[in-house]
Amino acid sequence: MIEREKYLSKLIALRDQHIIKVITGIRRCGKSTLMLMFQQWLKTAGVQDDQIVSLNFEERENSSFANWQEVYDVIASRFPDGQKCYVFLDEVQTVPQFEKLVDALFVKPNVDLYVTGSNAYLLSSELGTLLSGRYIALNLRPFSFSEYVDSFEGNTNPDRLFRQYMNSSSFPEAVRLSIAAPEMVNEYLKSLYETIVVKDIVKRNNLRKYDTLRQVLSFLFDSIGSVVSPNNITEELRRVTTEKLSHNTVQKYLQFFTESYLLYPVRLYNIKGKRLLQSNYKYYVVDLGLKNIMQSNALDADLGHKLENVVYLELLARGGEVFAGRIDNGEVDFVVQKYDGQREYYQVAYTANDEKTLSRELSSLRRIRDTYPKYLLTTDFDNTTIDGIQKRNVIEWLLGTAQG
Repeated sequence: MIEREKYLSKLIALRDQHIIKVITGIRRCGKSTLMLMFQQWLKTAGVQDDQIVSLNFEERENSSFANWQEVYDVIASRFPDGQKCYVFLDEVQTVPQFEKLVDALFVKPNVDLYVTGSNAYLLSSELGTLLSGRYIALNLRPFSFSEYVDSFEGNTNPDRLFRQYMNSSSFPEAVRLSIAAPEMVNEYLKSLYETIVVKDIVKRNNLRKYDTLRQVLSFLFDSIGSVVSPNNITEELRRVTTEKLSHNTVQKYLQFFTESYLLYPVRLYNIKGKRLLQSNYKYYVVDLGLKNIMQSNALDADLGHKLENVVYLELLARGGEVFAGRIDNGEVDFVVQKYDGQREYYQVAYTANDEKTLSRELSSLRRIRDTYPKYLLTTDFDNTTIDGIQKRNVIEWLLGTAQG
């Protein structure tokens, strides 16, 4: 079992803080496993078994509660007398009026509360309003590249593993299957994709046009790293489908995709004007394996955008707000605004070995006049600094081993 060290350390730091810990993320990214890891850590820190109450509401024995009061009574009956109780509610959004359950538990003295959910609805619903200022959200994603490498004990070739990472999946179960039964990985991903799309999107939102939804999602998977808007998605898909497709429908689909954590939206930022641009976004997929199973030419295709996707998810994990930069007529792939006021700029290219490509990739970064760090990430093996811009090997950067 790979220890999700970055996430686990955050839970440890938040232990016993009077705030609800909300762990969100796409299905099967490891939320339940993370909670089990934390429970094991609590036991090593002296917490007794009877001080831990854990319910997974996707398990059959916990799926038949008629109302939130029933759940509350079950949990309250297990509170240890006069001791701290650690309560874990897995996929709590399946409980009717779950926000009232969470609130009722939160106000109990001596309760340290942790909840998970596979949909951003968890925080955009009444829970977000009811508990405003009383929760902290931790967004969990499939394995980062460093976690992926740790999964393959004895394999010391990170370059080979990186190519595999780009063309496979980083969902924990998919990684385990790739070791034990690689022929089953695609079947697992197809099943997971259907579960997410059907259960978390179609059924939750009572949608009827399933095929149209799939076409929009396929278009977005094909447009990773490109600026898109509901209008150009609508116009493009009207050419290939006879279904009536409106701007408003596409806008709703985009919301559903991001709420289920299938896609992450990135806003555009005008670097010179120091302002966010209101229209259009870039979108990145939570796991490249899901993109690959939807495209017949998946392997080793579109490597530049796949690499951009990997870098985006890593930047999210490292903290800060991530934007797509615009300067004059050029683009900077990522502008990262750190919470301490610092900023970083990143350009991503699969390779920039020839002078023409290198000059093109550096041109937008050269236009930026401030002194914040600027990086060009590639799969090239040279680490150098050009006009103050640090060119780094992306594999070493992802693993934290880049020098210079």
